[in-house]
Amino acid sequence: MSLTNSREKVLARVRASLGRGPQPSARERAGARAYMDEHPAGPQPAAAFDRADQIAGFETQSLKLSASVVRVPGVDQVPEAVARYLNLEGLGNRAVTWPRYAGLNWAAHGLQVEARAPNRSLDAPDMVGITGCFAAIAETGTLAMASGPDSPASMNLLPETHVAIVPASRIVPHMEDVFALVRDELGQLPRAFNFISGPSRTADIEQTIVLGAHGPYRVHIIILERD
Repeated sequence: MSLTNSREKVLARVRASLGRGPQPSARERAGARAYMDEHPAGPQPAAAFDRADQIAGFETQSLKLSASVVRVPGVDQVPEAVARYLNLEGLGNRAVTWPRYAGLNWAAHGLQVEARAPNRSLDAPDMVGITGCFAAIAETGTLAMASGPDSPASMNLLPETHVAIVPASRIVPHMEDVFALVRDELGQLPRAFNFISGPSRTADIEQTIVLGAHGPYRVHIIILERD
């Protein structure tokens, strides 16, 4: 039984206990959407973001979270930026990526990049994962990642280094704006939806920050100034 089917069965039992059918009706969906449209978002910073501020704000907050950030003019410059970063950090020249980026000229910059999900084997793990993102949040420097057939959640969780390609057009002011995009573009949440704010960390042991506790040790963000 898949997790999706399990979730649907649980929700169907909840709905049955409320005297409703197994799936929301069109009227229920319309009512829920109308309610959300009529009620404003919760408290947010008073200062409004303009487009330039959103990009700079996201960059500033990401750096505070121990991510590294660079800007490039467009997607064609991504392989050069990735090669420069991997060389600087001594991380080799191999990586895996989403199919969306398979056609970039990785080889011209000495990179061996495969478009597939990361290897889960401990004997030969993939150390670098290159992804896009669903959206990014200027207020907190957070990446919003939506899973799908060509964007597995494992890509931004398993490799020790996560390189995220962030189009400037997908940077929004607040988290509420991400959920508005989900409703408008996806209709419903995917199987996994992750918010990533810098490298994974914990302070469970003696209140000492340790990076890479539950995910990547490093998060490197490449902002595309144009899509």
